Amino acid sequence: MRAFEYHLCDVFTSRPLEGNQLAVFPDAASLTDSEMQAIAREMNLSETTFVHRRETEVEQTRGIRVRIFTTQEELPFAGHPTLGTAATIRRIFSEYAGAEKIMLDLNAGQIEVAFRANGEAEGSAAFGQMKQLDPVFGSTHNPAAIAGVLGLRAEDIAGPAPQTVSTGMAFCITVLRSVEALGRLKLDTARSVSYAAGSDAKFFYTLAPEDSGVWRARMQFYNGEDPATGSAAGCAISYLVRHGLCASGERLHLRQGIEIGRPSDLYLSAVFRNGEVSEVRVGGSTVPVAKGHIFLE
Repeated sequence: MRAFEYHLCDVFTSRPLEGNQLAVFPDAASLTDSEMQAIAREMNLSETTFVHRRETEVEQTRGIRVRIFTTQEELPFAGHPTLGTAATIRRIFSEYAGAEKIMLDLNAGQIEVAFRANGEAEGSAAFGQMKQLDPVFGSTHNPAAIAGVLGLRAEDIAGPAPQTVSTGMAFCITVLRSVEALGRLKLDTARSVSYAAGSDAKFFYTLAPEDSGVWRARMQFYNGEDPATGSAAGCAISYLVRHGLCASGERLHLRQGIEIGRPSDLYLSAVFRNGEVSEVRVGGSTVPVAKGHIFLE
């Protein structure tokens, strides 16, 4: 039997058993693609990551190779797996212990995660902030059509129109008028799959203002709901800044997972300058909760 160690952590929270769960396999170079996909199904989390170690000089110049799998497919990029994997590497790999910055080499490209030694962390939690790729703005969508996909009324959607945004993964970003409307969201899975197949968006990310400087978000997919979606959060802050709903460079607190009992706290910012959005940053805490082994023949 081959034994593969994994570490379980909760991301976008400083409290165990909250936030978004992630399994990290720190020594996965010998696993095949089909084995990684099968392990991700076995873990049954929104994402599982696999670290492929390389020579020191390669990691220093190109970053640490990481692959991200859902229960159904491999993703080029995802937010909480990026943040949680970097925090786990910083915690368990001696050569990266206490590192201020860790570069990951993902299918979508190189993503840097910066850590603060003493700021905004509690107990064993580590606060990190990833710099995402510059956003690509895609199609705008008919609010009535998106409302139907989300199980809402057209009047629940605030302006500007929903729009596809990608910082490595394409989301249809939709702003609602109220948190009350957000609470009624119920994605029509069949309708969403059909709609996405004919558009440039892969998933739907919906948010609403909650308080001054605080927003709430939800993301339903694969017949479930994501407690925190860091990749979509980067798209969301890009959309908000571009359309003047959040000031350039201002730090926004985004809460997600409230409705499913997995509260998550994400901290976002982006810069809008000369008609372009850049410096997209998404931060939050990661806390370790368990470790174990998977055994394969």
